[in-house]
Amino acid sequence: MKLQQGQTWKCAENYVRIVKLERLEVGYKTYKSLTGDAGQHGHTSKKDFCRMLKGATLLTGNADLLAA
Repeated sequence: MKLQQGQTWKCAENYVRIVKLERLEVGYKTYKSLTGDAGQHGHTSKKDFCRMLKGATLLTGNADLLAA
């Protein structure tokens, strides 16, 4: 999987957005819904982040974001 800064993923009932992507670490923010700004920041290794995204769906474009 190719990670890029700004990507939004749907994991179960949460959404995860990549805020800062570095060589070995990922800064991310989790949301309950895409309409609000309230979310929690997290920071983990790239390997653990990929494990967290296992089974998640990458949201691409405005159609996916509005449908969610």
